[in-house]
Amino acid sequence: MSPPPARYPAPAFDVFNVYFERVYDPSMHVVFSLDGEVDAGALREATMRVVASDPYIRSRYAEVDDRPVWEEIPESGWERAFVLTRGGADEPLTTPPPPLDVRSGPQVRVNLYRRAAGDVVAVTCHHGFCDVAGALTLAREIFAVYRGIVDDPEFRPPARAPYERSTKRILALYSEEERRQALAEEEPFVDRWRFPVERAGRGTPHIARRTLAPERLGRIKAFGREHGATVNDVLIAAFFLALAKIRDDPSDRGAPRSILTSADLRRKYPGLYDDALLTNLSVAYEATLSAGEGARLPDIIGQVTSITARKKSGSLGLATILFYEEIMAGGMPAVRTFFDQMIERYEASAHKNPVFSNLGIFDAGGYLPVPGKDGSMLELREIQYLPCVCWPYGFLVIASTFRDRLTLAAAYEEGPYSTATVERFLEYVDEYLP
Repeated sequence: MSPPPARYPAPAFDVFNVYFERVYDPSMHVVFSLDGEVDAGALREATMRVVASDPYIRSRYAEVDDRPVWEEIPESGWERAFVLTRGGADEPLTTPPPPLDVRSGPQVRVNLYRRAAGDVVAVTCHHGFCDVAGALTLAREIFAVYRGIVDDPEFRPPARAPYERSTKRILALYSEEERRQALAEEEPFVDRWRFPVERAGRGTPHIARRTLAPERLGRIKAFGREHGATVNDVLIAAFFLALAKIRDDPSDRGAPRSILTSADLRRKYPGLYDDALLTNLSVAYEATLSAGEGARLPDIIGQVTSITARKKSGSLGLATILFYEEIMAGGMPAVRTFFDQMIERYEASAHKNPVFSNLGIFDAGGYLPVPGKDGSMLELREIQYLPCVCWPYGFLVIASTFRDRLTLAAAYEEGPYSTATVERFLEYVDEYLP
């Protein structure tokens, strides 16, 4: 009888991001557009060696005796981590790559798309394994190992031992009294509206995006300086106003309406997880705003900056951590009950607050140089992040910046959502921005 596979505890943030599959597809994709061909064999080998180097990447999510774990998979399963694709011209930038199965593993897939204009490389992760920062880190590691193999075919990344994936380090920073205070001050999420839908149910995954000219970023920053706001604050305000406009519902005017936005706890607690970058350390928080008919950015930017400044100065993320840990204390039945009740609320109200997340600046230097198969260095034309695909009543828009070009993107299921409506909504966001 063979021994059981190696298993490692899956912490609360991993478990909840696995179970959010009931609300959206937690697969995420970092897409790199190049001006030539990479060495496919070297990229495949780089992917395999990165999988081999990390005990969690080479694992699958499982529940053993009702305990959530990361369970190592046989080496034969690592082959799923690399796919060479020559057809499907719409994939991956209009139609997203296939979802990653967190329960099969491994926890990364590299799709290499051969295109006449140059290769496109999509690095896919599951939110149950890591957040956006983790996915970007993993993509950098794959490109670094690829460079290493091109220079020295025997190159291998250092092996990692199991590392801290939980939020225990953050909890250790706060006293019992501070924890009680954080929970007391946290306001419960209230779903007050939704993005317009055509129908409930499922459809066909699709991506819509809108990229602004480089000079627009300068105007956004200038507006922010004038109003004591960050770029993220300005984007949140424009997102909110565009939601009100696309809904065109008189009951929204002057009434409290909420969106969710995200924060990376690595920024709140710098250095605390430098040895554990491939983790889930992002939280969502609610921003409740109100805007009258015809409102513009100057009319609501003060509300946004007040909320974000308060969140940044407080114990950001602490209440979320405590909330998740309390549910986890009841075991997996409590987790499943929590999600059952969440879905019931969405179906009963037909409301779910839309989500906006600004991923920040993508620095090409983190991925360059990229050697081509002929020995030349390839140009990195674009880095794009494809968000989680949503269906009713979830709706998510992300923003990212590459070489001063800010891109807004939504991934959604066409049918329940109208592509014309989504594209018009992104146009409205653009129009509200300076």
